Amino acid sequence: MATTSEQRHGTVLGKQTEYISVYNPSLLCPIPRQQSRRELGVNPEALPFRGVDIWTAYEVSWLNSDGKPEVAIAEFEVPATSPSIIESKSFKLYLNSFNQTAFANMYDVARTMESDLGACAGAAVMVKLKPLAQFAQQGIGHFAGECIDQEPVKIDCYSPSPDLLTLNKPDKVVSEVLYSDLLKSNCPVTGQPDWASVCVQYRGAQIDRASLLKYIISFREHQDFHEHCVERMFLDIQTRCNPEALTVYARYTRRGGLDINPYRTNGSEGPTDVRLVRQ
Repeated sequence: MATTSEQRHGTVLGKQTEYISVYNPSLLCPIPRQQSRRELGVNPEALPFRGVDIWTAYEVSWLNSDGKPEVAIAEFEVPATSPSIIESKSFKLYLNSFNQTAFANMYDVARTMESDLGACAGAAVMVKLKPLAQFAQQGIGHFAGECIDQEPVKIDCYSPSPDLLTLNKPDKVVSEVLYSDLLKSNCPVTGQPDWASVCVQYRGAQIDRASLLKYIISFREHQDFHEHCVERMFLDIQTRCNPEALTVYARYTRRGGLDINPYRTNGSEGPTDVRLVRQ
């Protein structure tokens, strides 16, 4: 029998899984974003942010016309305006279905993925397939800015609490880039832990760093999808601290050969192309 969480999101992921190695786009499972946005009071017709969900897939392979395996690293960009996110296990099963399927070239693979993922998400999805040598040139980096993880704090709250957020100097306007490697949330379907680093870039009254760290850590027992956790963070910081400009960017560690990296902003800039040490 499906659990309450599985019923809510229209998936039955507790059952034994058959891994299909022949191309099958029907494996993809969309999850409407509005299910969680409704809880946050977000109007889908007037989103308070723009952004993208960047996925990286490390286990992508298919056959060429001679039956020889090809491998690549795939990057997917799903716009935050898409009606649905893509359930991650269904995404992995879909990618596995390429393993024993022949394609003429890498271009055909990418175009096929763009068509299928766009149909699932309800919006255009950008796909980049990178040979391993090209991806290796990117290297491993870290978020720009200042790490707040050494702030002296006492923690006793492990569910999201926006009341933890306070201003340090309400009358002092600053521009800061702060990040933490201590974000953890949990999958709402399986309960498995999701580990991440999160960067908060803002311009406005100075946010108390200890309060921001306590708030980030408060997600530790929270069950929700990566994308919705970042949107909750964006809205809570915007409401409590009222910055003139705000960006929240989380990069989660990979699970099942996939990492998910949601980016939300009310500015015009885009996400930096960085791969963190735990990814």
